[in-house]
Amino acid sequence: MTLAPRTALTYRYERLRAVAAGIIETASSTFLLLIAVRWYEAGAFAKACVAAGSGLGFVIAPILVARVEAARMPVAQACARLALVGAVSLVLAALVPGQALFVVASMVAIAAAGATSPLLTQIYQDNYPDHVRGRLFSRTVMIRIFTAAAFSAGAGYVLSINIGYFRVLLVAFASALAFSSWCLSAVPSTPLHVSGGQHPLRAFRYLRDDRVFRTTLVSWMFMGFANLMMLPLRVEYLANPKYHLEMRSDVIALLTGVVPNVARLIMSPVWGWLFDHANFFVVRMTLNLGFAIGIVSFFTSDSMAGFVLAAITFGVSVAGGDVAWNLWVTKIAPPQRVADYMGVHTFFTGVRGLVAPMVGFALVARWPMTTMGWVSAALIMTGTMFLVPDALKGGLVRRAPTPAAPPMPDVGEP
Repeated sequence: MTLAPRTALTYRYERLRAVAAGIIETASSTFLLLIAVRWYEAGAFAKACVAAGSGLGFVIAPILVARVEAARMPVAQACARLALVGAVSLVLAALVPGQALFVVASMVAIAAAGATSPLLTQIYQDNYPDHVRGRLFSRTVMIRIFTAAAFSAGAGYVLSINIGYFRVLLVAFASALAFSSWCLSAVPSTPLHVSGGQHPLRAFRYLRDDRVFRTTLVSWMFMGFANLMMLPLRVEYLANPKYHLEMRSDVIALLTGVVPNVARLIMSPVWGWLFDHANFFVVRMTLNLGFAIGIVSFFTSDSMAGFVLAAITFGVSVAGGDVAWNLWVTKIAPPQRVADYMGVHTFFTGVRGLVAPMVGFALVARWPMTTMGWVSAALIMTGTMFLVPDALKGGLVRRAPTPAAPPMPDVGEP
């Protein structure tokens, strides 16, 4: 596959950054929450705050997009600066241990990583051609997944020896964010296309004007809320003595990090190809079904084999979710408005990312985990029904006309 110089340069640094992204992913999905449970013995609110870091970043994403546009800053440079903020916060948490600082630093670091999502999607829109965008993205995701699986195994083993080694992990996460910042600073990019609007939430007008966008976001709210409500409860379920499992840290890392990521690694290129060539709404509905099955099977299992099969099912679905969540707006948004569309999408992801863990930890004090799993599956299937009309229309792909953006050189200093 021959790539244009600009695409090749972006792809090169994205492959390098994927290594750091894999390490950072384990922080948000497993280890920061595990540290909160095992070392700090944090309460429900503190644990929910740690789990909600990504949600905070997504909520502020539309405001960030507006500020980056107004500052006329190249989007990759803005992403690089945010990554540095996250690195500094985790270094502080490692140097000055304490529950309050740990919770705040965790939220800041993961929020900084999450807030860059709309800007990164705009980079993929600008630098990756339509016909190979899903394929190139999925290849970098494969590197991220492999790194996440390997790091999860190693870090889980370290913490199983002595949970006090968590400071080493915080330094590793900070180093990954700093390296990610360096990679992003080398990616070619330009300032965002000027929209002419001044209000930081101006992009929300697309909810009114674009029915497909609006309907898909409603569907995603049901599915995403259910998924994000149960995601941190995986670690809670396996680690908290209340549920009589009390698995070792390395086993928890295996079930929440290694096994799902191996499944993601295998299936990522398949989902990348499907994103480029198949009916998007059918793909999204299939993913939703996989998430529902994975959640129910995990929280109703009573054997290691059941947990492993549930983790595999979840990992297969996450592999498709990686591509779909990050790139779906490129199917319908005007090319120069991809960051705005993605900003709205990430905002609602952030709302549920902040609220869902709080609701999950509150409800699990009253309901059995099995009930929680079935309620989550019902929410996912409710959301899936909103996609049926557009799926039957053949997976509409529409790119509305927009004013031409300034031409970008194929190569050059970022």
